[in-house]
Amino acid sequence: MITINENYLKLQASYLFSNIAKRVTAFQEANPEKEIIRLGIGDVTRALPAACITAFHKAIDEMGADTSFRGYGPEQGYDFLREAIARNDFQARGAEINADEIFISDGAKCDTGNIQELFTQDIKVAIPDPVYPVYLDTNVMAGRTGNFSDGRYQGLVYLDSTKANNYVPALPTEDVDLIYLCFPNNPTGSTITKEELSQWVQYAKEKKALILFDAAYEAFIRDESLPHSIFEIDGAREVAIEFRSYSKSAGFTGTRCAYTVVPKECMAFDSKGNAQPLHPLWNRRHCTKFNGVSYPVQRAAEAIYSADGQAQTKELIASYMRNADLIRQEMAGLGYDFVGGKNAPYIWIDAKGDSWEFFDMLLNKAGVVCTPGAGFGKCGEGYIRLSAFNSYANVEKAMARLREMLK
Repeated sequence: MITINENYLKLQASYLFSNIAKRVTAFQEANPEKEIIRLGIGDVTRALPAACITAFHKAIDEMGADTSFRGYGPEQGYDFLREAIARNDFQARGAEINADEIFISDGAKCDTGNIQELFTQDIKVAIPDPVYPVYLDTNVMAGRTGNFSDGRYQGLVYLDSTKANNYVPALPTEDVDLIYLCFPNNPTGSTITKEELSQWVQYAKEKKALILFDAAYEAFIRDESLPHSIFEIDGAREVAIEFRSYSKSAGFTGTRCAYTVVPKECMAFDSKGNAQPLHPLWNRRHCTKFNGVSYPVQRAAEAIYSADGQAQTKELIASYMRNADLIRQEMAGLGYDFVGGKNAPYIWIDAKGDSWEFFDMLLNKAGVVCTPGAGFGKCGEGYIRLSAFNSYANVEKAMARLREMLK
């Protein structure tokens, strides 16, 4: 008899963004004449940078000739991209990361979900609340939690991120083994200072824990005193893995390219307490279960680091942050408390009530889609997330509708 992994039955009824999509679809079917403005799911709306398109076309032409055709590439990624990443994203900021410590993938979502396969089922996991749902759900699937009760899974350590602590969680009061951190944060848009991040690195070293650091939104940082990478912190190479993505910074949500950094000094421990390097373990997992990102996509990603690519991606990011500035201005004018939008494309807004009720009101009365904070965890209840990923004209229109509805 074939049996199922019953941990999947612990998962709550619907993945957040699927639930949102169903509600929006139902509204559209009932109101086909109404225009919907989407400020919910963090999908970009601007076209790929011209430098990436040129590189894409050139690589496609190479694939069209026998003499330059490429078949299977290295699962870890082509050297030309890994070297560009090491040089521009890390070494230029004083972070000691080498090209062979970088693994190219088709998305940070995939990697943050898959990385937990390297660890035993009985580790103690610490996850922020509110949080990007993938961190939580993949550990539920793996069997590291008890049942869901009173808004949380038994067996996890939740790191409350609230207005009281500026949405930067405090260090755990109990020993944990695996720690998820995301800065600039999704969903709150909050940031962490080097001093605060150093405390987490020191904690991990003392407790022999590992930090999984999601830096998918680092390109949106405008305050240069803030760290772009955990590897700007002394000692982080021993206790941290970092995830990055081109999805939001260069419009690769539909193109799919990201990377994970696993330093060779980064260790976990076997059942006898012996330190084991994670780099070869992730390399084995990556090569066994992943066939690599396509050559044209990697050439397009490499073009991000050209002079033209850098200028074009900066313009893309600036356009989205202009939207964020407008949302912040309008919500402040309407008397709502919020965080984010300064160094991240998300604005986390106190909805002054039930977050799903606010979502439905915004959708049905204004035709604007937000993300209800309750979908990100218990501490998200009472909040909504607005995304800056849209055109300035649409954000202006959405804010006008909000003013009319909320005045």
